[in-house]
Amino acid sequence: MSLTVYNYLTRQKEPFEPLEPGRVYMYVCGPTVYDHAHIGHAKLYVAMDVVVRYLRFLGYKVRYVQNITDVGHLLDTGEDRIVKGARRERVEPMELVEIYTRSYFEDMDALGVVRPNISPRASCHIPEQIEMIKTLLEKGYAYEVDGNVYFSVEKFPEYGKLSGRKVEELEPGARVAVREEKRHPADFALWKKAEPEHILRWPSPWGWGYPGWHIECSAMATKYLGETFDIHGGGLENIFPHNECEIAQSEAATGKPFARYWILVGSLTVDGVKMSKSLGNVIRIKDALKRNRPEAIRTLILSAHYRGPMDYTEKAMQAAERGVERLHNTVRAVRLRLRDASPEGEPEPDVAEVLDAHRRAFTEAMDDDFNTPRALAALYELAREVNKWLDGGRDLTPASLAAIDTTFRELGGQVLGIIPDKLAPTGVEEETLAGLVEIILAIREEYRKAKDWARSDELRDRLAELGIVVEDRPEGPTWRLER
Repeated sequence: MSLTVYNYLTRQKEPFEPLEPGRVYMYVCGPTVYDHAHIGHAKLYVAMDVVVRYLRFLGYKVRYVQNITDVGHLLDTGEDRIVKGARRERVEPMELVEIYTRSYFEDMDALGVVRPNISPRASCHIPEQIEMIKTLLEKGYAYEVDGNVYFSVEKFPEYGKLSGRKVEELEPGARVAVREEKRHPADFALWKKAEPEHILRWPSPWGWGYPGWHIECSAMATKYLGETFDIHGGGLENIFPHNECEIAQSEAATGKPFARYWILVGSLTVDGVKMSKSLGNVIRIKDALKRNRPEAIRTLILSAHYRGPMDYTEKAMQAAERGVERLHNTVRAVRLRLRDASPEGEPEPDVAEVLDAHRRAFTEAMDDDFNTPRALAALYELAREVNKWLDGGRDLTPASLAAIDTTFRELGGQVLGIIPDKLAPTGVEEETLAGLVEIILAIREEYRKAKDWARSDELRDRLAELGIVVEDRPEGPTWRLER
């Protein structure tokens, strides 16, 4: 089975075939950096992260571009979010941008989200936006009124092809700011006139002003990925007007298709309610990370299909924590048995068969529109099979242990990002824990040789309390972490 993706442009699953064999060009709408990132951002960017990770796992060379919106994102009042945030915190707008851009990347790094190849800022691409606007004016798709430039939706017959909305059905005020100077209520701003006191403003052929929100993505996506590229990702809530406007202005300017596949992520609620500052239920990523490990947050997000909604609850978060801990304990046990081994040769036939079966189940799930819930199920099922071997006292060969570890590293680590290269049980590095246990077992052996069974049993019981199971065998004691 080859990779298929659900394309919101056609509303159906399609085989994924990039424009250029072996390469994928992908753009994702990035954050507007006027505040700390919240758990909704985590859902979107973890989902996009796994898309990129899996494409690379399949062997594609991916150029991943994700913008930073630091100007032009207007509120319904017409006020720029960055300017409003700067006024709120009594700092310069670009100072606010620096604070929250750094905060955003700190959060993404903590969640294990791989950084984009390019993170262009809207404010650094004003010339490209102006040039695209000039092209739209020259081609008759835009018009200028008193220093403001608008895109005429009536001039682009395909407006609405992504969202399914028709121009004649759009009502005034439907998420598009209405101004009397517009020719149609749905016309959207490409360039806004800035009054002298407006802090963020640039010179243009139409006077001092600043770009509209939508034009930045078109200008930066085409600059770094070409006039037509493979994948455009983002949040489903932005399908209208943002993504719709991107398509219209880009295709009107270039005369070519914009993005070929639209991969959009569903919404997030908290205890069944949409996040809102007025309700006080906004959960910042930084606060979530104080309570939960990043792999558990990723697991919770990946336990729901990216296209569907997800409800963030404490109960669901605790379940994700328990699931990750069980998975990590299995991987720890495998790695600890491997610590002094030389994994040469091939894994045992039955082990290889089980690994191949679960790898197939995992990749079949991911090939089916990045179905992470099924992929996670395959990973947990593999862990159960491995636990049967370990708990049954089977002496797996070093080659088998290495093959198991590699499978977990690739599927759970490289693709899903929930199994780190190093796992530290109870805050202790694997190598340190192994060394400490070996020292304790050596002391216990001295007690056993002296027939001091009471102290020997006491050490064994104390280790068991810590989750370390000791088994006495003819060839000497062995130990494992209890799952």
